[in-house]
Amino acid sequence: MKQFDMQFRVRYAETDAMGIVHHAVYPVWFEMGRTEYLREVGIPYREMESRGLQSPVIAIHVRYLKPARYDDLLTLKVRVARYTGVRLTLHYEVYRDDVLLCTGESEHAFLNEGRATAVQRKFEDIHEMLARCVGEA
Repeated sequence: MKQFDMQFRVRYAETDAMGIVHHAVYPVWFEMGRTEYLREVGIPYREMESRGLQSPVIAIHVRYLKPARYDDLLTLKVRVARYTGVRLTLHYEVYRDDVLLCTGESEHAFLNEGRATAVQRKFEDIHEMLARCVGEA
């Protein structure tokens, strides 16, 4: 899959007293997009965990360009930026109409039974699915 797009509306609870989305909400949206992206490419996160594979966030970067506000209809675009078999980096863009509001990336490691793991060794099907997503922007 080249890119996954999802639309959602800003909820009141996600805003501050001025009706602007609080900066801490964007990483929550990124997680929502990441979960749906993985489901779309055939790797539901719940299934990964049931098989013993976890993918914790080890770094996150957010660049705020313009504010989102209460009741805005937004589009979150998600794609795989990099995948090495040991690390996964996803890229995110948040738009209101055609206006880019925010960009970000999250970097993930992989754990199996609490230890770092190389996905291609024990989870070949997941490795193949993620490898197919690389560079398809």
